[in-house]
Amino acid sequence: MSNQLAVDRDAAVEDGVVRVLHPLRMREGSTGEGDGPGSYVGVAIDVETTGLDANTGKIIELALRRFRYDRNGVITDIDEAHEWHEDPGEPLTPEIQALTGITGAVLEGREIDEEAATRLLRSASFVVAHNSLFDRRWVENRLPGARGLNWCCSMSQVDWKARSFDGKVLGYLLVQAGYYHCGHRASADVDAMIQILRHRDSDDRTALAEMIERGAQPGWIVRAKGADFGVKDLLKGRGYRWSSDDKVWWREIEDARLVEEQFWLAGHVYSMDANPKAICPDLERVTARTRFL
Repeated sequence: MSNQLAVDRDAAVEDGVVRVLHPLRMREGSTGEGDGPGSYVGVAIDVETTGLDANTGKIIELALRRFRYDRNGVITDIDEAHEWHEDPGEPLTPEIQALTGITGAVLEGREIDEEAATRLLRSASFVVAHNSLFDRRWVENRLPGARGLNWCCSMSQVDWKARSFDGKVLGYLLVQAGYYHCGHRASADVDAMIQILRHRDSDDRTALAEMIERGAQPGWIVRAKGADFGVKDLLKGRGYRWSSDDKVWWREIEDARLVEEQFWLAGHVYSMDANPKAICPDLERVTARTRFL
């Protein structure tokens, strides 16, 4: 029976029915790709925290790894991994312990090397996290010397659907790329991020190249100030997100789509029939230095 199972498994793999996943082992040094060593430096970062609110919570684990890339967005070299733990001075909730596998005993008396972490972040052209809208606030609250850097996001600034992926969650992207890792630990997520940024589409273009191009373009944060509760489903369907801090629906728009978006809002959110509490949205110009805040 076991021999038959092995035969069936091997046949399924050969026919493409089953994909074999490989453990992700990020190795320091040259990747053997691109025009190496690359002339440009990026740094991937991830944090584990005591909760979801960056204003009241604390970082308990911070990991980062620098990498070099060439002008085509190909990662040519991977630097050593850096990881720190920090005692939050309060007990971790059972939910956070279960999610991360981190306990109070691991954190007791530990702290982030603020000088070293800041120096590494400032040595790169940009910082990338898989959800920079979450990570950036935590990092800048804890490391004030690293404020005002260029940030990119491997989740929102890559069109993963166009690359034939079914979602944007980091672990799932990695699985579809043929790997698995120990998720919800900062260092593992950093390595997973670097790996998916190496992904090439049908035109041989890396996800990193796509992300950098999109991240370098300025845009507009459009806040649907004064929108009536009755249009929330329209806004959500349009791609707007609810900000619990500002109590407003918002989204980022590229320059070329700003006028189109203003016309849409005028007809659906700020018309008399929509019962608006304002006459127009708030607009804020954003760049890589100000995005995700």
